[in-house]
Amino acid sequence: MPGSSQREGTAGERTAEQYLVSQGLQTVTRNYHCRTGELDLVMRQGNVLVFVEVRVRRHRGFGGALASVDSRKQRRLILAAQHYLQQTHWDGPCRFDVVGLDGHDRPEWISNAFDAN
Repeated sequence: MPGSSQREGTAGERTAEQYLVSQGLQTVTRNYHCRTGELDLVMRQGNVLVFVEVRVRRHRGFGGALASVDSRKQRRLILAAQHYLQQTHWDGPCRFDVVGLDGHDRPEWISNAFDAN
């Protein structure tokens, strides 16, 4: 049985997905797992493939949800995205977005939050 943090994370991912769909994105896949990491959501916005990291925090302490995507986390997301791209043979444009959910605030979306360079 999942713990409360895992349940909050799953609920946060659903909330973020619903929010992004309302903003015009389309869901491609959820919770893509590979040896190098996990992608919470893979979505499309027009011809752009969007890798979405969802961060949930109960409160804004220590910088909040968005600040928790540090360089180490970014590297793991990039590796997982590279694996996904190899598996799906996607050769179009892509980007990394982050959606933060702090407490009961509405989702905070940062499009093109970081680069793969």
